[in-house]
Amino acid sequence: MTVAALSAAEAPLQASPRAVSRRRAVRRFKLSLLAPLIALFAFVLMPVLLLQLYFSVHQWTVYLGSWWDADYIGLDLFKEVLTDPRFGWAVLRSLAFATGSTVGCFVFGFLLAYLMHKPFRGQAIYYIIFILPMLTVPVVVAYTAEMMLYQSGPLNDVITRLSGIEFKPSWLSDPHLALMTVSLLEIWNWTPFSFIIMLAGLTAIPKEPIEAAEILGASKWRIFWEVQVPLLRPVILLALVLRFLEAMAEFPKTWSLFQGGPGSATETLPVYIFMTTWQYFEISKGAAMSYIVMLLMIVIVLFAIRLLRREKRSLDKMYEQTDSPKVEA
Repeated sequence: MTVAALSAAEAPLQASPRAVSRRRAVRRFKLSLLAPLIALFAFVLMPVLLLQLYFSVHQWTVYLGSWWDADYIGLDLFKEVLTDPRFGWAVLRSLAFATGSTVGCFVFGFLLAYLMHKPFRGQAIYYIIFILPMLTVPVVVAYTAEMMLYQSGPLNDVITRLSGIEFKPSWLSDPHLALMTVSLLEIWNWTPFSFIIMLAGLTAIPKEPIEAAEILGASKWRIFWEVQVPLLRPVILLALVLRFLEAMAEFPKTWSLFQGGPGSATETLPVYIFMTTWQYFEISKGAAMSYIVMLLMIVIVLFAIRLLRREKRSLDKMYEQTDSPKVEA
C-alpha cells in the first residue's frame, strides 16, 4: 500500500478540532461535577475514616484519659468483634429485617405503580396520598405507632370490632413480634420510595414491544411477564438494592420504639453499634464494628453494581436484537 493510501486510511481516525474541543468540554463538565464530591471526601470523610481507623487499632474508652495516648493493639478488636456472638446475631437480625422490609416495600410499591402508571382523572391526588408516608419523619412514625400499638390501643380495638374476634397481640412487648413491628412500620414508611422508582420504570417502557405483543394476540398476563418484567429488570434491581442498603442502616424507628428490646429482639447492627459506643463507651470496639460493617456494605454494593451492569448489558442486547434490520434473502 502506498503512503498516499495509508494517509487516506488514517484520515477518518484523526479527530477533528471540533470533536477534540467537545471531548475536552465534556471532561471539564464531569470534573466540575465530581470536584465537590472529591473535596467532601478528602476534607471531611477521609479525616473521619482515618480517626476511626486509629480508634480501631488502639484500645481507648472515655475512662482512659487522652485518646492520643491509647495503647496500640493491632487487629485484636477486629478479632473480638468477629467472634462476638452478640454481633453475629445483630448481623442476622439486620439481614432479616432488611430483606423482609425490602421485599414488602417492593411488592406494595410495584402494585401501586402498576395501578397508577396509566393516566386517569384525579391521579395527582393519589400521588400525594401515596407519597405522604415517605415525607413523614421516622421518629414521628415511631411515636405515632407507639400510641396506636398498645395492647389495648386503637389498632387492636378496630381489628377486634371489625372481625368480631378478640385481637390483642403485644406489638411492643413480645420479643417474637418486635422486629416484625418495626418491619411493618418500615414498609409503610418507605413503600413510596419503591413506588416512585417503579412508576418511573413503567412510564419509560417503550410502547412498541407491548403493541406488537397485543397484535400477536398475547394476553395481558403474558405481556406483563414476558415483555414488561424483562424490560424492568434493571429498575427492579436498582429499587431492591437501594431499599436494602437503606434498611440495613435503619435506626430512628427501632431505637425510638424499643432501644434494642424486648431483651435483644430488635438489636440490629446500628442499634448494637450505638449502644456499644455511646452507652458502654467502648469507643474503639464501636469503631472496629463500624469498619467491619462498612466493608460488608462495600461488598454488597460491588455485587449490586456487577448485577446492574449485567442487567444493562442484557437489556442493551435485547434492544439491539429488536432494532437490527432483518436481511432479506
